[in-house]
Amino acid sequence: MINAAILGYGTVGSGVFEVIRTNQKSISKRIGKELRVKYVLDKKEFPADDPVNEVLCRNFETIVNDPEISIVVEVLGGVEPSYTWVSECLKRGKSVCTSNKELVAKHGAELIALAKENDANFLFEASVGGGIPIIRPINESLSADEITEITGILNGTTNYILTKMSDEGLDFDAVLKEAQEKGYAELHPEADVEGYDACRKIAILTSLAYGQQVDYEDIYTEGITKITDADIKYAKALNKSIKLLGTSCKIDGQVYAMVCPMMIGKDHPLYSVKDVFNAVFVNGNMVDDLMFYGRGAGKLPTASAVAADMVEAVRHLGRSLPIIWGSEKLELGNIGDFKHAFFVRVSADTPKEAVEKAFGNVKIVTLEEKTDEYAFVTSIIKEKDFQKKIKDFKSVNSVIRLNAK
Repeated sequence: MINAAILGYGTVGSGVFEVIRTNQKSISKRIGKELRVKYVLDKKEFPADDPVNEVLCRNFETIVNDPEISIVVEVLGGVEPSYTWVSECLKRGKSVCTSNKELVAKHGAELIALAKENDANFLFEASVGGGIPIIRPINESLSADEITEITGILNGTTNYILTKMSDEGLDFDAVLKEAQEKGYAELHPEADVEGYDACRKIAILTSLAYGQQVDYEDIYTEGITKITDADIKYAKALNKSIKLLGTSCKIDGQVYAMVCPMMIGKDHPLYSVKDVFNAVFVNGNMVDDLMFYGRGAGKLPTASAVAADMVEAVRHLGRSLPIIWGSEKLELGNIGDFKHAFFVRVSADTPKEAVEKAFGNVKIVTLEEKTDEYAFVTSIIKEKDFQKKIKDFKSVNSVIRLNAK
């Protein structure tokens, strides 16, 4: 029998507990041993009929000091006490499986190294795509490729908001309120709508793709709070949709990374990803284009990924899986040298001659309905060149990048 402990009985923790209990027979068959949750650590009180009461534990020391515990699931969220507790478990040779993107983004390289020192594993499939398998494919299935690009819709909340704005013509505030009522968005949704959640996820994926530490603080990040119904209408006029994308790519040996809203066309594989679904597009120099699609969040999809890591950890007890993510920092390319086309909305009294003089050949975009503005799309130029030129225009209503793919 293999004994496990779960740190935290919130949404994901209760889901992991449910997955192990519900699928215990099939899981045990796959690993050749019975996998049992011996402890669940949480300080809250739960209804008397909740089966968690049979294994509820109030003290972390009980878990870390129990030699029977081989696998620990960390689903507390945040950096502390998660970092301290995970470190202690790994030092005792206990493998850890987590969905905690903050922890992984900040201390991933260190915890992977600590696991290796103690013949244990630190696994985090659920930290990026919820139920979407993406960590293991990058680490294993694509190990013979050099990855040239990773671009993803990495946050279900923002994708839901942008989908509703596009399909129903609602404004941002109205859709955000609805998302909160449905439980898709938190009461304080800044991590989602300002792009911080997607930033941490693309930092993890980039670190794995290139084998070095990428600090999420170094990634240019822009959320969706400035997207308006007018932007949506112009996007439709261009036969495009607006998505919050986390992207990293390697160009001439330099890695660039950013998170921001982008307009993408119908030929882009992420165009049709709607609602709370997530997707990750990967390009390898040999395998070419790949897409990973599914539910990127939610209790059971995320819990399923955590439970799969538990199975993997059991299969490799006493032996560390190779994960290439070194502590040496990867210096990202200056975002000013990154190239995009840009969609720009300006007031109607902005001279088109001035636009063409600044940006050269542009595409002018107008709506059928009468407005006091128009838009234009630039050719592909460097970020720093665009920012320098746009400063000369005083009546800019909106700027959105266009993904070239």
